[in-house]
Amino acid sequence: MDEAERGAQLTADVLEDRYGLVVDVVEPVHMGTDTINWRVLTDDGLRLFVKQYPAMADLDEARNAWDMSEYCRAAKLPVPSVWPDADDNLVTIAEGSAWAVVDEAPGRVTTSAMTVSLAESIGVVMGRMHRVLAAYPLPKRVQHTRWRTESVEDAVAKCDTVTARATRQGHDQLDQLRVDLDRRRTDLRAHSAALREQLPETLVEQALHADLTRTNLITLFNAVTGIIDFRCASAMPAWELGRAAFDPRTVATSTNWTDCALAMVRAYRSEHPSLPIQEVRACARIALLYMLFSFYGATTAEYSLPRDAELDLKRHWTERQIAIRRVLGDLEGLEDELTVLAVNGGTS
Repeated sequence: MDEAERGAQLTADVLEDRYGLVVDVVEPVHMGTDTINWRVLTDDGLRLFVKQYPAMADLDEARNAWDMSEYCRAAKLPVPSVWPDADDNLVTIAEGSAWAVVDEAPGRVTTSAMTVSLAESIGVVMGRMHRVLAAYPLPKRVQHTRWRTESVEDAVAKCDTVTARATRQGHDQLDQLRVDLDRRRTDLRAHSAALREQLPETLVEQALHADLTRTNLITLFNAVTGIIDFRCASAMPAWELGRAAFDPRTVATSTNWTDCALAMVRAYRSEHPSLPIQEVRACARIALLYMLFSFYGATTAEYSLPRDAELDLKRHWTERQIAIRRVLGDLEGLEDELTVLAVNGGTS
């Protein structure tokens, strides 16, 4: 029995012992870097998604994330139901690991650029979620704000750190990565201060999903059918909105990326008009700063990903490089249009 077969058998045993479920099919799902994931079909036809947490996982954070998930589901957001175990826990402990079991939402994670229709659906769902979570207690976990607070020279120094790590790992496109990192050094020094100067002095902070990107949205026919993998952190709505609206895959690969971004913000604003106008305007600037100060995907070997997932992460890095250039080039016009949307309450 190989490792995958042992993992599948272990998953089946846990579901029977802790949930009373008899498993028919167990398939690995190669996504994410924090958990081992399985898709399960039970003998009575239930389709489930199972997450196995690593031994070093913070279980309080995992429990908080599932609690937020259920809170949003109770508010009629499209969130799959979490299964309680035999002791009514949303996270169960079995076979030396923590586990969570959730209904599988209809649809799939979108791997291509957004359409305008999908962007609108995401905006509606995100706006409702932010409105609902405004009443949720602030989580202890706090989303980092390196994009706002990290020194530029510290970020520039990371370029050298990433280069050294890539060299050790035998990165297969080291010359191109060096070009990318040289460009990032230049952009950080040339643009960061000016971008930060025009941010609002204060930004709303509240409980948020905190990882509401395309990889954590299940979609079907250009509509969001499932929100998964809550991170549950205190963060800024303008950051989460900008990060989704200026999705690097869409910005880098679609000629309609500005239409998608504006459609998402317009739909968001129609559902959540209380976010201050200056923060709506700033979401593109925040998204740009967030990309500039992030090095996720520059190297991949440390995650031990399956080949397809590793290639997707490398593609993410490349798309982010392209997205930075495009958002920088269009920022002034984008912010003018975002201001009109904010002033008109999403009805422009």
